[in-house]
Amino acid sequence: MLYTPAQKMRRDSTPWTLVQGVLAPLQFLVFLISLALVVRYLVSGDGYAVATVSVIVKTGFLFLIMITGAIWEKVVFGQYLFAPAFFWEDVFSFAVIALHTAYLVALMNGSLGATGLMWLALVAYATYVINAGQFILKLRAARLQAQAQDFGKPSDAGVMA
Repeated sequence: MLYTPAQKMRRDSTPWTLVQGVLAPLQFLVFLISLALVVRYLVSGDGYAVATVSVIVKTGFLFLIMITGAIWEKVVFGQYLFAPAFFWEDVFSFAVIALHTAYLVALMNGSLGATGLMWLALVAYATYVINAGQFILKLRAARLQAQAQDFGKPSDAGVMA
């Protein structure tokens, strides 16, 4: 079971659930745009500046969703990170954050050239896709749990008011 009844109630009542529900698709949209810009640069050599800005924006969204997600996890599960229900997603999130942060550090200190930075961005993006898939699977598990619980409830069908 992903959520206890109390956790489900907290999940459904906190505004942080809506925040996560808004930020996740926005981050994915920013990711798709940035991915296209990074690939465009790697293929054509054009658009380095806009690709770089897009990676920085994507990284900002990542940090924002991680911070708000930790707050959500605290409200729902009582701890900021590594709640048993989301332990492995959180572990992998740190790999995603580490790679995005490595990009920012390399950008600031000039330790990688433009092409190296874009390849690092692609590696960071690949880990992001895996991590997003983990969370999508958890969302599906939560929906299946809710359906199973609803299936077990007595129906109002046939009851006359």
